[in-house]
Amino acid sequence: MKIIVLGAGAWGSAVAMSAAQHPAGHAVTLWARDASQAAGMRAARQNARYLPGIAFPPSLTVAHGSFAPLLPGADLVVVATPMAALRGMLQALADCTAPVAWLCKGFEAAPESSGSFGLLAHEVQAQTAPDLIAGVFSGPSFAQEVALGQPTALVAASAHAAVRDALVAAFHSPSVRVYANEDIVGVEVGGAVKNVLAIATGLCDGLALGLNARAALITRGLAEMTRLGLALGARPDTFMGLSGLGDLVLTATGDLSRNRRVGMLLAQGRSLPQAVESLGHVAEGVYSARTVAQRAARLEVDMPITRAVVALLDDHLRPADAVALLMGRGPAQEIV
Repeated sequence: MKIIVLGAGAWGSAVAMSAAQHPAGHAVTLWARDASQAAGMRAARQNARYLPGIAFPPSLTVAHGSFAPLLPGADLVVVATPMAALRGMLQALADCTAPVAWLCKGFEAAPESSGSFGLLAHEVQAQTAPDLIAGVFSGPSFAQEVALGQPTALVAASAHAAVRDALVAAFHSPSVRVYANEDIVGVEVGGAVKNVLAIATGLCDGLALGLNARAALITRGLAEMTRLGLALGARPDTFMGLSGLGDLVLTATGDLSRNRRVGMLLAQGRSLPQAVESLGHVAEGVYSARTVAQRAARLEVDMPITRAVVALLDDHLRPADAVALLMGRGPAQEIV
């Protein structure tokens, strides 16, 4: 297969490395927007900024400049940019005939003055490039572990069998197991909301509230995620799978989780700008939390953990007050 990965951050680089190591011998090109970054990766044969010390497979090619010349003959194009850049990338790919898959997880931020709400990635694609055969590649995964070839299970979600089949052929290997799923709504909701919930669990861990509190937040967070997904038309079983419960547990508990780290830093008294700057990577939960809450409010879906995270990020609540707000809710029957 000829595979093009557009975006050379941690996750894009890891995905490109995984495909380049596939036993089928795929021809993989990793495209970087920045010429100096591309030159550095070619010289060092690694992504020293995001995945230092992990060598590129010999067959991996690094490119920059216009990516249009890379597309003819491609069997799969993977968009590995943050959510904020997805719309522009899809517009540029509107005439692409190969299957396209994006890796970003979140809701697109809505303009402050628009009075509208943000969109999931497949909704952005429907607006900008409706003729694309496209989907999402998601699931519980840290880039570092994928780049190292450690065992990982992921989900290829699309309404199009051609996209699901291309992702399976590109990435299913001895170290990566790929499950196909038609429920793109559920997979994307899981990927978006778990980042917000991970900030809450990081806050809990940073305040040393204990494992009982963490378990409560994860469990009730899964209920929030499921309620929003069902309101958007997702299947309930998706949230008990890799892109729901699996991704939530990983992101809410793993030491490599950037979103969890944001919550921990806020609990330690860092400001939000300080916390984000210290990461050196994008923490999608910071940028999508408000949009998740807006979408939930529009649908009249109750998401108290998400609302508390938004208030915390907007500096309307102190960390201890945010936890008190969540744990101080009145008694209720346990329902999803």
